Amino acid sequence: MINEQVIKRMKEMKFYGMARAFEACLASDKLSDFTQDEMIAHLVEEEWDDRCNRKITRNLQNAKFHYKASIEEMYFNPDRGIDKNQIMRLAECGFIDNKENLMITGSTGIGKSYLASALGQQACIMGYRVMYTNATKLFAKLKMAKADGSYVAEIAKMERQQLLILDDFGIQPLDAASRSAFMEIIEDRHEKASTLITSQVPVTNWYEVIGEHTIADAIMDRIIHNAHRVELTGDSLRKKYKKKIEICEN
Repeated sequence: MINEQVIKRMKEMKFYGMARAFEACLASDKLSDFTQDEMIAHLVEEEWDDRCNRKITRNLQNAKFHYKASIEEMYFNPDRGIDKNQIMRLAECGFIDNKENLMITGSTGIGKSYLASALGQQACIMGYRVMYTNATKLFAKLKMAKADGSYVAEIAKMERQQLLILDDFGIQPLDAASRSAFMEIIEDRHEKASTLITSQVPVTNWYEVIGEHTIADAIMDRIIHNAHRVELTGDSLRKKYKKKIEICEN
């Protein structure tokens, strides 16, 4: 009866990992295998692990990644222009600690979004707050937010993220509203948090995408001065994958 009350209190205090570990010990009749100090250490360790796992799950859910990706499953082929050592260093997330930016460019289907997602999900696992969004959809969403009064809240949400991933930037030139929003996002994050941008458009052509020379200069100066760059090359991985499927089917 006492043990049941203890477990109930643990759950009420949200010590779920500790409660499960204690229940497991009771069910397996292993309480006598532990000294008092060992039991306390075991329960605390289980609670710690449980909270870490819940934080990772929460971070991944909040980030809203388009698909699952991991550094371990990256395709490190020399013809893709990927420096494995560079990617592994980026996966340590030191660039996030240093509030540095990352730009990933390359042709369509080359794996930009996958790499960005893999790095983002690695950051979530390491405990960082991450937000993933398609750039075009984000700017459209912010226009709607201006109309319904939620713009400030949306901007504040992005500002809280330690890593903001803007995927597929530059698909279409920015209009005045999008340009203003982009400037505000970059200004808010400048030297305070990291921004990862993927694009089919070479960085040198981003000025044309942004438009309005003065604003483009201000934005690019803030993005580039402390940025890492990854330029992917080679053929589209989607086309390669499609050919493999066709070969297997035939």
